[in-house]
Amino acid sequence: MAARKVFLIAALCSLVILVTFTGTTESASCCLRYVKRPLPCRRLLGYTIQNINTACDINAIIFHIPGRFLCANPNMEWTQKAMKCVDEARRPVNRIPKEETSAAPKLA
Repeated sequence: MAARKVFLIAALCSLVILVTFTGTTESASCCLRYVKRPLPCRRLLGYTIQNINTACDINAIIFHIPGRFLCANPNMEWTQKAMKCVDEARRPVNRIPKEETSAAPKLA
């Protein structure tokens, strides 16, 4: 009977540790504070939007730069400009094929 109690207590402790570890792993990928200075557009590779309702404590824009991620306040004007910069850089450029750019029209 005592062995069952020990087993039950050990199982409950393991469950508590497992739940605690899972919770901290989830929050490790959340922004906890913002960078203070604007980021140069040329260094930005992309961004991710973090919301409070995704198990994180603050709303943030996570900018992807070479080698790391930086968190910015989504309400700041420079953050909005940086997001537009990334969006514009990702937009496909419409190119006109060379044969259509000639001055003289082709006759069939």
